Amino acid sequence: MIRVQKETIAEVEERLRQAMLHSDVGVLDELLAPELVFTNQLGQVTGKQDDLSFHRSSVLKLKELVPSEQCIQLYDAFATVSVLMHLIGFFEDAPLDVTIRYTRVWEIFPSGSVRLVAGHASAVPQ
Repeated sequence: MIRVQKETIAEVEERLRQAMLHSDVGVLDELLAPELVFTNQLGQVTGKQDDLSFHRSSVLKLKELVPSEQCIQLYDAFATVSVLMHLIGFFEDAPLDVTIRYTRVWEIFPSGSVRLVAGHASAVPQ
């Protein structure tokens, strides 16, 4: 088994951020597990296909996605990430300017590759 370093998880988090920012469905498809369970800041549970659909249809258009306060914890077969993210853009053509705390779980494969299997978002009052 290959030991994944925190830098590897930080790099994949940055790939995810860039894919979200540019609605890069190809990269999102690669990073998101088919069984992804994501609970958004409204308490709604969505999956991989929902997320890809948001980006394909331009329902979600991000102009800025600025991370801070990133905390990465490594375990044998997974990693957890907590990150504060300031989002600016549009959701269903309504302006979006919100700060969200994301918690994500990355599955770590014996090869060292990773994919996102679970996530949670909480709105943070500004």
